[in-house]
Amino acid sequence: MIKLKSLLSEIDKNKWTKLTQSEKQQYKDEIFDLIQNAYAYIGGHTNYKSANDVTGAEGDAEYEVIDLDRDDEIDAVSISKKHPAGIKFAATGHDGSKPAKSAVINHKADLLKKSGYYVEVSGKIKDILISKGAPIVTDPEVIQKVLVGKEIKNINSDGSYVRTIAGHDHEKIMLGHPKV
Repeated sequence: MIKLKSLLSEIDKNKWTKLTQSEKQQYKDEIFDLIQNAYAYIGGHTNYKSANDVTGAEGDAEYEVIDLDRDDEIDAVSISKKHPAGIKFAATGHDGSKPAKSAVINHKADLLKKSGYYVEVSGKIKDILISKGAPIVTDPEVIQKVLVGKEIKNINSDGSYVRTIAGHDHEKIMLGHPKV
């Protein structure tokens, strides 16, 4: 795990902190491990095949980290990217502990209630974020404007749609308040 004392000299416990480019490079292996842990149940995250993706293919993403317990290790990471429609959550990572999982979900749910934040989700995480008050985007025109250039099929009245990602169809729903 990442030792926060060596990462940042002035970090508060229980506070989300943005990493710099050099910090992402220095701790890419640990960040990758947190992401792998969070997505292990589906065989890993499609955009993170190795630690090099943290600074390579996904290097333009913003990485926020939090330390929640007595040790000086990062317990969770929230990853987002800037898009024309706002800040899109792209991935999550955690150490597997209940506090880390809860912290990253609550962080995202809180931000999704604000203008300019959004996420595409499915499965259990979709249900959890909705239960925490994350708004569902149901307007097909908004969904298509946000995902311009992406292959989208069958936008339903509940906001769900099918999108091709990495050559496979996935049912998704958009949550938050994208700017269009």
